[in-house]
Amino acid sequence: MNSEEEFYDAVTGFDSDNSSGEFSEANHKVPEMLDLDPHQSNRTGKHNGETEIQENGIKRHRTSLPAPMFSRSDFSVWSILKKCIGLELSKITMPIVFNEPLSFLQRITEYMEHIYLINKACSHADPLERMQAVAAFAVSAVASQWERTGKPFNPLLGETYELTREDLGFRFISEQVSHHPPISAFYSEGLNKDFIFHGSIYPKLKFWGKSIEAEPRGTITLELLKHNEAYTWTNPTCCVHNVIIGKLWLEQYGVVEIVNHSTGDKCVLNFKPCGLFGKELHRVEGYIQDKHKKKLCVIYGKWTECLWCTDPTTYETYKKSEKRGSEQKKKSSEEDIKSENDEADDMPEVQDTVQFIPGSKLLWRINCRPPNSSQMYNFTSFAVSLNELEKGMEAILAPTDCRLRPDIRNMENGNMDVASKEKERLEEKQRAARKERAKDEVEWHTRWFHQGTNPYTGTPDWLYSGGYFDRNFSDCPDIY
Repeated sequence: MNSEEEFYDAVTGFDSDNSSGEFSEANHKVPEMLDLDPHQSNRTGKHNGETEIQENGIKRHRTSLPAPMFSRSDFSVWSILKKCIGLELSKITMPIVFNEPLSFLQRITEYMEHIYLINKACSHADPLERMQAVAAFAVSAVASQWERTGKPFNPLLGETYELTREDLGFRFISEQVSHHPPISAFYSEGLNKDFIFHGSIYPKLKFWGKSIEAEPRGTITLELLKHNEAYTWTNPTCCVHNVIIGKLWLEQYGVVEIVNHSTGDKCVLNFKPCGLFGKELHRVEGYIQDKHKKKLCVIYGKWTECLWCTDPTTYETYKKSEKRGSEQKKKSSEEDIKSENDEADDMPEVQDTVQFIPGSKLLWRINCRPPNSSQMYNFTSFAVSLNELEKGMEAILAPTDCRLRPDIRNMENGNMDVASKEKERLEEKQRAARKERAKDEVEWHTRWFHQGTNPYTGTPDWLYSGGYFDRNFSDCPDIY
């Protein structure tokens, strides 16, 4: 087997640059490594968490992290954020304890966790069914954020991440193309040449007293090559509540419009804000309309659970019936709510799951998480595998790949003091390099992406230049 084949067998599954490095975990050591997945088979004799080969020859990716999550209970984010209300967060120093051991480039790779929905869209002959599958894919892309209150590491300028999953039929490459403002560009393609998925993301973060809001910017594009179709959309706004005191909780809200630029069909999805008593928490409702604005179907569900679709008439009939019933119970239920000492940002009680409407079709359901996900930053099984680094991979990966970042690697291994010092060193190195370029009047040149125009929306975008998988990394920057 040559090195290229070995690589494909091996590859798996916003902090600022002005960190002071003052944070120390010297007195808060991580306990010895725990068996985080007691149900994992050990047929190969490898320790839990290591990659093993199943009997059918397919690579089994790791199912746990090397060390459990570091406790955040002894630290207050208020001392850091109290002077930053209403400000942009990209320049605020955050202790590493509030991170999760993934780069933001790896976090956006989690869009691919439900790639089967792209495959389903490719297989449908009916454009309405294709749009339904694409809508489900767009919702599933944010599902992994459920209970993920840790902050991914800000990518360094020039940082990259690649992922090839032959078992899932895709390969993915991303690059941090700008530092101020922070912009991440990505490109993915089906190994069967059936789709292209690409985009650039610039999340604008703000602190609003008791919550942190991430407003999405940048266009996401999915091209179904067999059908000669292109879909574009932007993600909803993400908000983390109770950053000062109380249990952290997360919601997504805002309107997402998915446009089929070939047929003129549009899907409008409303990610509903929580509401006063948590009634709308996690809910998504919307519809698909044709180019003449005729509603073709209604979509409903929760981005943390599942998504269904039904015809508009059935949906309206059901909602009218539900409204009549809810009005009868409204007074008595509100009297039982003790709100005297409650605050608007307190974690709302989830009152029920998605109410199924008879005759609806299931579009998507969330994957089950590992048994001890809470000890692993609430990672999904897919996320657990993203930073996996096997022997020999260093010789094949680009030297800018996230897996080679020493701060993330040490945090994953539970070496929090070392991780904090490495993070400070990398950011100091990045600042020094920027000053040197400014002194010599040298502009930064991206390696794998270039600025251009999205061919479907006409808006500015970062486009893949090609060539990454030729593996000529001789001119990659030294960022670690």
